[in-house]
Amino acid sequence: MTTAFDTQAPASTLLGYVRVSTTHQSLDAQCDALRAVGVPEDRIYNDKLSGARSDRPGLLALLDYAREGDTIVVVGIDRLGRNSAEVMATIRDLGERGIVLRSLREGIDTSTAAGRMVAGVLASLAELELELGKERRAAAREARTARGASNGRPPKLTPDQVATLRRMHAADEPASVLAKTFGVSRATVYRLVGSQA
Repeated sequence: MTTAFDTQAPASTLLGYVRVSTTHQSLDAQCDALRAVGVPEDRIYNDKLSGARSDRPGLLALLDYAREGDTIVVVGIDRLGRNSAEVMATIRDLGERGIVLRSLREGIDTSTAAGRMVAGVLASLAELELELGKERRAAAREARTARGASNGRPPKLTPDQVATLRRMHAADEPASVLAKTFGVSRATVYRLVGSQA
């Protein structure tokens, strides 16, 4: 016999995610804001000193735990990534998995049509930002090339410093001492003294 309980969808879970970029920053204010809207303490995932997405064990654990119908709450959508492209990739992933995102600062709630629209607009803006950034970088490279400037990283040492390093090497100064003196790697020392021929 089927009961009303059997036909109900699984209960959704309210989850939270907080992130700070340095160890001296505190997660307390973000955690307080999430608890105030009903996120249980034991369902708040966190990261400190986060870099690439693979370096964010809290976010990865949250994304692994979250199921369709769950709601993830953040204080601001910028907590989901280091840049807009990362943020939008995470929002897109959540949408595809049927997981609702609520951002308290921006008032986004992807369970509503308006919230999904705002998330879509933000995704479009993130893509535009990426394209404009590529165009700016390409234009800057072209301008540097037109002026005869290098498009690579500037050399660590001036020509005078390179000449001094080579003279010191010719006087049997060890590569490790030269590297420390000039603030470069031993590989750079070997490359510079090897290229003098």
